[in-house]
Amino acid sequence: MNNIRVVRVARSVHRKHAFESRRWYAKTKFPPVVTPMLPPGTFENKVAFITGGGTGIGRGMAKMLARLGANVAIVSRKQDVLDATAQELSAKTRMKILPVAADVRDPAAIAAAVDKCEQELGLPNIVINNAAGNFISPTEKLSPNAWKTVVDIVLNGTAFVTLEIGKRLIKAEQGANFLAISATYTNLGSGFVVPSCAAKSGVEALTKSLAAEWGRYGMRFNCISPGAVFTKGAFSRLDPEGQFTKTGIEGPIERVGEIAEVANLAAYLVSDYSNWLTGEVIRMDGGHLNHIAGDFNKLVDLDEAKWKMLEAAIRNTSGS
Repeated sequence: MNNIRVVRVARSVHRKHAFESRRWYAKTKFPPVVTPMLPPGTFENKVAFITGGGTGIGRGMAKMLARLGANVAIVSRKQDVLDATAQELSAKTRMKILPVAADVRDPAAIAAAVDKCEQELGLPNIVINNAAGNFISPTEKLSPNAWKTVVDIVLNGTAFVTLEIGKRLIKAEQGANFLAISATYTNLGSGFVVPSCAAKSGVEALTKSLAAEWGRYGMRFNCISPGAVFTKGAFSRLDPEGQFTKTGIEGPIERVGEIAEVANLAAYLVSDYSNWLTGEVIRMDGGHLNHIAGDFNKLVDLDEAKWKMLEAAIRNTSGS
């Protein structure tokens, strides 16, 4: 009971003083580096196929790979968005950016998209499954169609793209690097995004399974599990009032991630520099999950005066 009392005192002190103690750290430690970490020309003569490539993290990965020498096919449902992104990235990088409108839920549409990529750029040797669908909702309010929509985009879409390109690669006796984008809530589960959590867990299992099976064909499979990375589209659906954004900075890094940081990790994972790495799900969340998982981790916010107060409270307790 006394231990519980001490924890309650600590939590009370933490809530009162957390913001003040964080301001200095958040402004001065671990600033993001958004320039490419790999050398120019890393992806020369490479072809990348990126779903969800018109906006957000997908767009950031397309930009990063193109800056490093890759020609890139960007795939999503909205042709106008893809066209604008392709025009911008092509002008900035001087690489070929191919906009291909396709719904990843439709295997025939995916086959047609890969046909177009193969005809205009070549058979992809970098494949990034980034297409996602998600929204917050009490699970009891979900319709079967809402569930099916998210699972079809996230899990089935990833499977359809992987199978379509993978079979062609096997026939051509060509290797490739596959990358999927997941989310940190697959680690512990999460209410209110249950379809996405279930689907992304499936994507992680698919990644590990094919890493074991298709390595013999010269294919590697890895997955990035990012924490809070600000993108306009995702945050408008998942945090429309901004109330959860603040919790996303809890942890030793004390900020949300930048798209370019995820893109740099993605570039490494699909490059030859990571050739001894496959079947891995790499969490990138500024230490957020570790921070919230430890019962006493929030004590890091206490200053010396509050520690003295807490120590006095502990000394004044009696019993076991």
